[in-house]
Amino acid sequence: MKSDRLLSTLMLLQAHGRLSTREVAERLEISQRTAHRDMEALCTAGIPLIAHRGSSGGWELQKGWRTKVPGLDDAELQALLMAQPSALGDRKLTAAAQRAFDKLMASMPTAMRLQAHSIQARLHIDPTGWRPSPEDLSMLPIVQDALASDCKLTFLYTRADGELSSRTVDPLGLVCKQTVWYLIAQSAVGTRTYRISRIREAVVLALRSIRPPDFDLAAHWKQSTAALKEHPQTVTTILALSDDGVASVERWCPMIPELNHRAARTLPKGWRLFHVKFENYQQARFVVLGLGSRVAAIAPPELCKDIKSELRRMLRPAQKYERSPI
Repeated sequence: MKSDRLLSTLMLLQAHGRLSTREVAERLEISQRTAHRDMEALCTAGIPLIAHRGSSGGWELQKGWRTKVPGLDDAELQALLMAQPSALGDRKLTAAAQRAFDKLMASMPTAMRLQAHSIQARLHIDPTGWRPSPEDLSMLPIVQDALASDCKLTFLYTRADGELSSRTVDPLGLVCKQTVWYLIAQSAVGTRTYRISRIREAVVLALRSIRPPDFDLAAHWKQSTAALKEHPQTVTTILALSDDGVASVERWCPMIPELNHRAARTLPKGWRLFHVKFENYQQARFVVLGLGSRVAAIAPPELCKDIKSELRRMLRPAQKYERSPI
């Protein structure tokens, strides 16, 4: 936006003193013609700019004139530099955050900017894990639009069993935990949390959303995470396991032998039934699929159904290539 660019130009002049049109254009990645027009626009708006001609000429603010931008103390400066744009987890968001960060750096007085560069040279924060799991944030801009416009949002949501369900909600806020984004919203059954990467086909409705006047996003998230830690949503399954499967699973989860289930009578030799408790549904699904032929899911029914559906989806590409001539 032009207003953003004009502000960036003003901040550059305030931080660096005299700058040529070419220098402004290079710093803001615009044409020299656009940079010159922006200078004229600032003059028209009443900003006291002085134009100097000649080989050492350029533009500078009238001596003593500054925008009223507060300075930062040492603690504030270090905190700012520790807020890494890459932690946002999305390329477009990261790029936008980096541009904003660069504009702020450009607006700093020379002494503070040198101090900031010194801190940057001695600090690097890597927000990714050793095994990063890229989140699909394609729906995040639409969710942001709904929040910014205070409108209702409708979307398809991928449930824990892999099935899609339709939701229409009143968006209340966004939470970013490491690189995972969540939408907090009011649904027909209360305040719910939706993982952005599991949202599909989001549409902003032309209906005003309803926001509780006393809703506090940070307090709600703190309360929700505390409740989850106190009462984790564990999943107890019944699995038939081969000896190799038993050796693999017991490294991950607590297991209790199951002797009375009717499925025990039809197991192959060397297989046994166990109650296996997982931290959550996703872990149960991951472990069962990873064990392959060493496991058979007996319960709960939704896990069995989910595993069968996933196996069918895994077979489709193989069947397609089998039919295709090489």
